[in-house]
Amino acid sequence: MTTDKTEQQPSPTDWGRIAKDGIWNNNVVLAQSLALCPLLAVTGTATNGLGLGLATSFVMIMSGLLISVLRGLITPQVRIPVFVLIIATLVTLVDLGMNAWMHDLHKVLGLFIPLIVTNCAILGRAESFASRNRVFPAVFDGLMMGLGFTLVLVAIGTMREVVGSGTLFANASMLLGDGMGFLELTLIPDYRGFLLAILPPGGFIALGVLLASKRLLDRRLATWRGGAKAEGQAVVAGNA
Repeated sequence: MTTDKTEQQPSPTDWGRIAKDGIWNNNVVLAQSLALCPLLAVTGTATNGLGLGLATSFVMIMSGLLISVLRGLITPQVRIPVFVLIIATLVTLVDLGMNAWMHDLHKVLGLFIPLIVTNCAILGRAESFASRNRVFPAVFDGLMMGLGFTLVLVAIGTMREVVGSGTLFANASMLLGDGMGFLELTLIPDYRGFLLAILPPGGFIALGVLLASKRLLDRRLATWRGGAKAEGQAVVAGNA
């Protein structure tokens, strides 16, 4: 049975908009203020943030793919339970896979891997985008939303780890595999550390810095665009 939702195929301009929304304009954390619990809990290091970000991105991409493929078979009355079931299945696969192949990282992230199911951003994108679009746009939207979320996790983890320990991507080889050992850096040798940055208050402070920076940058970009537009209109009027 098909749904009454209209099919949409993004134009080349829309692909850019999807990317901007996922990474910046409609970022899961910076714009929607979602998934704050795992963000603040696991970003004591950039490595932990990268691990959780990649796991969440995989779920967002695959849920977008499956829901887009099955959208013609899912009736509106049962769409939410079906979406949750699909997301929960994917999270279970991620949880089991990380436990098998990235056991050390799995132990660090702990409960926050299963809690990916409760990430409202994933269900929200499934409802608002994947269920209304074809496969490739849905997958791309999941990729961009996951990338935006991962970048914020890594950014906050980097700020907290550098200030708190003087290192960057500590234990990356142990948590993510030997191939990621090149990421491990000691930025401040013989640094005694700043405990507050690693504790939960440090997460709130780092998040506040990122949010304030985004707001400030958005305002400056809006001012610059407004000035450029006014200048362009003045040039056109002068030529006329």
